[in-house]
Amino acid sequence: MKRITIRLPEQQIVVLQRMVDAGEFPNVSEAVRDAVRELIERRADRVLKDNDTF
Repeated sequence: MKRITIRLPEQQIVVLQRMVDAGEFPNVSEAVRDAVRELIERRADRVLKDNDTF
């Protein structure tokens, strides 16, 4: 697994941390990974249908 760095508005970080505190995710990193997985599931076909290198 590779590491990336992102910048988020404080308000989004607060909400992510609240989701962790509520037990939705084990940590903020996993919450972000989940969001990225959902984005890829919804939209990746738009860019991958002509390119089989995924």
